[in-house]
Amino acid sequence: MKSALETLSPTRVKMTVEVPFEELKPSLDAALKHIGDQIQVPGFRKGKVPARLIEQRVGRGAVLEEAVNNALPQFYGQALEEHSVRPLGQPEISDLSVPMADGDDFSFVIEVDKRPEIELPDFSDIELTVDEVAVGDSDIDERLDALRARFGTLVTVERAVNDGDFVSIDLSAVLDGEQIDSVKGVSYEVGSGNMLEGLDEALLGMSPDEQKQFTAPLAGGDHEGKEADCTVTVTAVKERELPELDDEFAQLASEFDTLDELRADIARSAENDKKFGQGVAARDRLLEVMLERVEVPVPEAVISAEIQSHLEQEGRLEDDEHRAEVDESTRKALRTQLLLDAVAEQEEVEVGQQELIEFLVMSSQQYGMDPNAFAKSIDEEGQIPAMVAEVARRKALATVLEKVAVKDSAGNVVDLNAAVPGTEDEAGPETVDVGEVEAVAGTEDEADETAPAETGEKADA
Repeated sequence: MKSALETLSPTRVKMTVEVPFEELKPSLDAALKHIGDQIQVPGFRKGKVPARLIEQRVGRGAVLEEAVNNALPQFYGQALEEHSVRPLGQPEISDLSVPMADGDDFSFVIEVDKRPEIELPDFSDIELTVDEVAVGDSDIDERLDALRARFGTLVTVERAVNDGDFVSIDLSAVLDGEQIDSVKGVSYEVGSGNMLEGLDEALLGMSPDEQKQFTAPLAGGDHEGKEADCTVTVTAVKERELPELDDEFAQLASEFDTLDELRADIARSAENDKKFGQGVAARDRLLEVMLERVEVPVPEAVISAEIQSHLEQEGRLEDDEHRAEVDESTRKALRTQLLLDAVAEQEEVEVGQQELIEFLVMSSQQYGMDPNAFAKSIDEEGQIPAMVAEVARRKALATVLEKVAVKDSAGNVVDLNAAVPGTEDEAGPETVDVGEVEAVAGTEDEADETAPAETGEKADA
């Protein structure tokens, strides 16, 4: 087989492939055998029909079609390897010339989007600035209030509704004179905004047993978005009664004996969280600077296909404003993938089995799934290589982050390793069967291969 490469753009190539008849013949023989096993010709046992009779019975075109369909991936793969082309998206085949007679050559032309060649600059001169870590009384008090709320009790009060109260309500909605929905005795936190639009405003100032009407767009169902006449009745008003901030509360809510010890621990936790936030901010800013410095061309066909798929799933094909938003985010996501893949190659980043397992466990928690079930699901969907690629991208960005200067707004050098979460925090639930996840993740050697970007994948560097 021989092939010629023509570069159409930084992200697209055309390959002309010519295959001698001798190289296609094994596929033709296999096609004849497969078809021969399926047909019955009088006087011959199934599977023993001569090739000449098979072609007479089904036609040479049918034999060629099966042979070419089976052989194309092999020759396409050889052409990609010969020219070191790493494809993105689906190839387009044209000018297919099949051997209508024995001895004729087989040829085809194929166009495909590919990964661009990216020239990486030296990123070590980058200087990043992040917020200074400063923990004040307000930070501690805010966390203490949240902790008190967890141990608070709801007490019924005989007064008008205030923001933050918990109320028991009856709620109904009428559309065009027909009652669409009705619920009774629902508990709701005023100000949470997680029910009907306008409900919070209607409730403020209402007293027990008072009824009020308001208009709101329905939040779900067959009539979602339609304006309905809603009626709310307050049956009870409750306020959260918080425990006193004292040593007794510290003993109730923590392992500490005194409130001072609890406050000190909360201060340490808040400081660690802010240090961790520095790392996240530095990582995000670094990625923005890298994207500003490097020209990363993206294949328009891949972008268009991803946008179309996204809008079809949302049913918003005619929403031009949203299309523009999706276009921008899709381009940035693919540019990020391609850039970090290039860094991973340059830095020779490898992904070990344990790193992949930790990422699978973390991802399963984000989806609220059992880690073993999650790992099995993505394995069945063929997404393990994409997971390996994502871990490699994260490691690549971390490698660059180690080489740049990071200071806080006060000019102090920031140690980004000062508040790295411990391994226990990332280990996931105790019920994880690491053996099962390992079985899906494969051996370390298998996981160490950095996979190419999946065209529809969103980077979360």
